[in-house]
Amino acid sequence: MKFVDEASIYVRAGKGGNGCLSFWREKFVAKGGPDGGDGGNGGSVILVADESLNTLIDFRYTKKYIADSGENGQGRDMTGAKGADLEIKVPVGTTVIDEDTGETLGDLVAIGQTLKVAQGGHRGLGNTRFKSSTNRAPRQTTKGTAGEERTLKLEMKVLADVGLLGLPNAGKSTFIRSVSSAKPKVADYPFTTLVPNLGVVKVKKHQSFVVADIPGIIEGASEGAGLGIRFLKHLVRNRILLHIVDLAPWDEVTPAEAAQIAVNELEQFSPALAERERWLILNKTDMVPQDELEERCQSVIDALGWEGRTYRVSAISGEGTEVLCLDLMTVLEEQRTLLAESEEAREQEAAVRRQIDEEGRNRILSLREKRRKAGQMLEDDDDFDDDDYDVEVEYVG
Repeated sequence: MKFVDEASIYVRAGKGGNGCLSFWREKFVAKGGPDGGDGGNGGSVILVADESLNTLIDFRYTKKYIADSGENGQGRDMTGAKGADLEIKVPVGTTVIDEDTGETLGDLVAIGQTLKVAQGGHRGLGNTRFKSSTNRAPRQTTKGTAGEERTLKLEMKVLADVGLLGLPNAGKSTFIRSVSSAKPKVADYPFTTLVPNLGVVKVKKHQSFVVADIPGIIEGASEGAGLGIRFLKHLVRNRILLHIVDLAPWDEVTPAEAAQIAVNELEQFSPALAERERWLILNKTDMVPQDELEERCQSVIDALGWEGRTYRVSAISGEGTEVLCLDLMTVLEEQRTLLAESEEAREQEAAVRRQIDEEGRNRILSLREKRRKAGQMLEDDDDFDDDDYDVEVEYVG
């Protein structure tokens, strides 16, 4: 299986069945009257969020989905059978967009949540429906209407409370290994993470949150360099971003420069996403000489003009991660309570997510258009070949 987080499909609901023109014919009954039945309604197309799926790969191979049409009506007032609804399973966290209008039809963010994306056609009426005292032998019927059809764009975004942001080798995968049971690939070279990794962090017996590690971004990511821009959209639903900075980088980029690069790329991708609550995590403190530690930490804070929460940790040894996770759990619980009790807070959160979605989508579309004009992409190409990357999404406690 491969990891695919975008796909386009065509859906068409079933046509409604036609009404029947029929008269009752029976021995010794000279004028039985009209008995044409109605047609059946066409089947609708419905998307269903399924927890067993974590990629949209199936939609790269099957792109057309057509629901059953309703049957025509028959004599003896027999109504045609209704067309069966077509249910299509999609991963939890899928956003559905009408490609022709650009309208976002809905977000499937809960297991079992459904979204009707194409309404089935209405049934036609048989001639029995037109019988009256002045029209005892009607020959009028109506035809069933066509079902709705749409070209949909599906975008899957991983569902996590906390997202990890940073350059390659900042220690994001090591951090998620340290605080959860997820086991993403870790190595001493960049781009070990090619797809998002999810881990469940259990803080107390009945308290936990989900953390997402996305591929690291590099300078120029907002212009298509590296893999990071493709996956920045997965941070849309995160309530808190952890900006992880490597205090002991393997290359010549200083911690302060690395921190600034990540923030710059985030702001260019989506200003609204850059305004999300973000905590600064200064990682690999155990690899920095004690006499240099304070200077390096302060250089990052000064470069960013940082005034928010700051934590010093060593992901590989776990130093400082327990306090960080407890603080995250406290803030997340407060946010969950607020969203549960306040309609205004829920509307505000939804508006922010829509804005981030729109900004990120426009950024990616403009980049693709720029590449196409430069002859660097075919019309149906993606940012890179999804089939080069195996699924590594883990969601374990």
